Amino acid sequence: MQDFERGRVRANRLTFEYLTMGEGPLALCVHGFPDSPHTYRYLLPVLADAGYRAVAPFGRGFAPTELPIDRHHVHSSMLVADQLALHEALGGDGDAILIAHDWGAVAAWGAAGQGPDRWRRCVILNIPPFPIFGENIVTYDQIKRSFYFWYFQMQRVCEDVISADDFAFIDNIWADWSPGYDATEDLPKVKDCIREPAHFQATLGYYWGQFDPTRFGSPDWGAEQAAAWGADITQPTLYLHGTRDGCHGVTQEQVDRVPEHCGPGSQSELIDGVGHFMLVERPTDINKRILSFLAAAAP
Repeated sequence: MQDFERGRVRANRLTFEYLTMGEGPLALCVHGFPDSPHTYRYLLPVLADAGYRAVAPFGRGFAPTELPIDRHHVHSSMLVADQLALHEALGGDGDAILIAHDWGAVAAWGAAGQGPDRWRRCVILNIPPFPIFGENIVTYDQIKRSFYFWYFQMQRVCEDVISADDFAFIDNIWADWSPGYDATEDLPKVKDCIREPAHFQATLGYYWGQFDPTRFGSPDWGAEQAAAWGADITQPTLYLHGTRDGCHGVTQEQVDRVPEHCGPGSQSELIDGVGHFMLVERPTDINKRILSFLAAAAP
């Protein structure tokens, strides 16, 4: 695995550590759970060669980023605030690019909406805009995929079960979400981020903060999430989703509708045969799509 320059920065009252490469406008690359910045290991050099300063932070709760004070309630609005604060702390300007996956994608919809002048273009992977996300979470198929939302609420037992046998649960999540992909290079990096119990609790706090079963799906919950990441965005945006994504399923019709929630010149694609962790499953193909979009003339 390639060695990247390491850095740290203070943003939103937290010290974030990050991987970085290149010089130029900021390209902020944000990961999700259970993941790490190393998922961007193929994209960072390509972005650097294209003239960007590519930065992939270890997300809130993920070691070696500083532990947040509240480790049991990480709300989507806090993740949005992190991305906006990182843009500022890293010296981003209106030419910055936002690239995000999974929980990073959730926050990116909000950060792009709340900071429209901060990002020239966005690339968002695997989690659709909140209105489309909301259509899916009530379907039988998605309820089965999202079993972990509810299992993670069992706080007295889930931590021990998930961490048992060197986090074998996480191995199985990756196998389900990206069927057939050999994740032996990725999984040790993921587990290093959550091996310490306090960091593990903080990453589970994303689920405790969003999916409390006494509130999840209620009108109040919907309004709260919509305020954080539900507004349409104005930037040209590339949205990519895989047909074999075992985390969140979408239809072709839903993918086709994503640009309706984004700025002029936006594109979306449902990519055949790729799963949730597409950046490492098919890096040459995905990188080509991303760089082609970023290089396109303004609409």
